[in-house]
Amino acid sequence: MSAQAMRRESPFKPNWWARLGYLLAFAYALYAMSFLDISWSRFISGLGNGADFLSEMVPPNFERWKLLVGNLLETIQIAVIASAFGVLFSLPIGLCSARNLMPDWLTWPARTVICICRSFHPVIFAILFVKAVGFGPLAGILTLVFASIGFIGKLFAEAIEEISLKPVEALRAAGAPFMSVLVFGVLPQVFNRFVGFASYQFDANLRNSTMVGIVGAGGIGGTLFAAFQRFDYDFLCAILISIIALIMVSEFLSVKVKALFR
Repeated sequence: MSAQAMRRESPFKPNWWARLGYLLAFAYALYAMSFLDISWSRFISGLGNGADFLSEMVPPNFERWKLLVGNLLETIQIAVIASAFGVLFSLPIGLCSARNLMPDWLTWPARTVICICRSFHPVIFAILFVKAVGFGPLAGILTLVFASIGFIGKLFAEAIEEISLKPVEALRAAGAPFMSVLVFGVLPQVFNRFVGFASYQFDANLRNSTMVGIVGAGGIGGTLFAAFQRFDYDFLCAILISIIALIMVSEFLSVKVKALFR
């Protein structure tokens, strides 16, 4: 092997600034752990508490199955209604946000609406709507409608901005009206993706509808929180199993719906 080959530079040059950054990040993580009272002994004792908690959850108690079924049905209804209205409102807002089709004076307000809907966690929206309209499913539905607009509106706008503009320009050159441009030039390019976004959002709404109930916005979340407060852990286990089963069924249906439109 020649001396020139021996002196060949390594393809992986050391980046000392990056290594310094990793070292500082690790040092800050250690400082934050000490500041937040995170210790190994506390973690070990937590494992024992977790084992005791899990042992009290077994066997699950399904004796109050009527209450469970009623709450699950309310959760499904909240998710279905919120998804339907969320998708309905997301379509025009997402379209108005697409910068390749709409003027700036229209895209900025539409994007502001999407940004506001995405700014807060659903639980924060749920607290606001519970304060506004009171406890119950209406607060949960309004919460998930806002969450749906923030998610689907943004993805739908991005999907439109990624389309090929050749069909759109051809239709415009032929003198087609705006709605015809949308129906024949834009929609065929984004329809499958939009079905995927909508099915995913329904799945997310189903999960979130169990969470917003904790703050009184309807659904099975309220029953879940009450079981926690009563130390009713065997019934709590039954609720968790029911939620897992519901999400699995939703996932199965979502796959079938996507296959139907593929």
